[in-house]
Amino acid sequence: MNIIVVGLSHKTASVDIREKVAFSPNSIEQPLKALIALEGIVEGVIVSTCNRVEIYATTRDIAGGIGRIRRFLADWHQLAYDTIEPHLYSYHGEAAIRHVFRVASSLDSMVVGEPQILGQIKTSYGYAAEYGASGIILNRFLHKAFSVAKRVRTETKIASSAVSVSFAAVELARKIFDSLSDKTVLLIGAGEMCELAARHFLTNGAKGVLVTNRTYEKAQRLAEEFEGQAIPFEELFDHLHKADIILTSTGAPHFVVTPKDLREVIQRRRMKPMFFIDIAVPRDVDPAVNDLDAVYLYDLDDLQQVVSANLENRLQEAEKAEAIIAEEIVQFYKWIATLEVTPTIVALRTRLDELRRAEITRTLSGWKDAPGDAEKRLETLTAALVNKILHQPTVVLKKGGQGNRTDLYLDALRALFDLETPTPVEEETDGADL
Repeated sequence: MNIIVVGLSHKTASVDIREKVAFSPNSIEQPLKALIALEGIVEGVIVSTCNRVEIYATTRDIAGGIGRIRRFLADWHQLAYDTIEPHLYSYHGEAAIRHVFRVASSLDSMVVGEPQILGQIKTSYGYAAEYGASGIILNRFLHKAFSVAKRVRTETKIASSAVSVSFAAVELARKIFDSLSDKTVLLIGAGEMCELAARHFLTNGAKGVLVTNRTYEKAQRLAEEFEGQAIPFEELFDHLHKADIILTSTGAPHFVVTPKDLREVIQRRRMKPMFFIDIAVPRDVDPAVNDLDAVYLYDLDDLQQVVSANLENRLQEAEKAEAIIAEEIVQFYKWIATLEVTPTIVALRTRLDELRRAEITRTLSGWKDAPGDAEKRLETLTAALVNKILHQPTVVLKKGGQGNRTDLYLDALRALFDLETPTPVEEETDGADL
């Protein structure tokens, strides 16, 4: 049995292509059932997110299975095959295992280290299990992918540093303040990036938000979203002393905050630190405020430098993650390669026993002066001979075969002895590697 992957992602297709082949989680049952009804497809899982649509399946016919799933993606969405064919990729065997392990570990994500994809795959697998589309192999495979992703996040720092400007601001604030739990955030302006950064601060423990804007109504609306307080723009410097963290993005053509504006504010704060995050272009805060005691100013370039450094760190951690995945692939590939060993050996032994007994019967039927214990002796002799013949092949198969290519040996045995394709039998496990 082979694992195959067919799909497209942000790396191969634009958003207008991805949205055409997306599957809705509210109506996933029918496409899942149609998928496993395809000729040669035994199990299937459909993963559909904003950045990728992928199908994980098992089949004995690799080329045919991949071809049918590629067509399925076009047919199900009533698209011309030529529309999506250039954007599709496919993997099988070890390459498929590697791909899914990398996707689950967020090494293939638009932002390396983002945690959302693992939850999305778990949800997709949940639907497949609920509607009976997954089975022994994909169940084990995806549980292994989840454990690999967990190991990557535990043993590397791939997700430990900020790789967005808004979250980089939070990371810098933590270096300035011991804790964010008693800190107040002030938004000067209502820009999207400012708003996003404020949400990050609140998520990470900031106690409250003040909002000011030249249009007071906008300040009120945003303050309501944060359960904070709106401040008239002309009263900014009357309230500035209340803020520990100031996010500013006004679009003003001149500096909104200067050293002169801050001197009295600093006195009122009794020199407690103030952290300015200037996301505006042109800048809202005069760089000279950095010369004031207890004032820290970072602009967009500073934040981008933090993001770039963190991205570099993540890429270095990704190398460690790739090594973990390579190790896990070996273990899983051994399992899947030997999945059919026991039923194949049983089928082979049954076939040889049938031949052995048939030959004993034929021999005895033409042996007129056979001694009384002839059948017993022939039974013992031929059974021992079959055991000796099967011993070495059984040892090799159970060890995984040379180069872990047990699947080749199994295919050869089934073809040479005309054995029926066995149903995979999963060995008992304590669940430690799931």
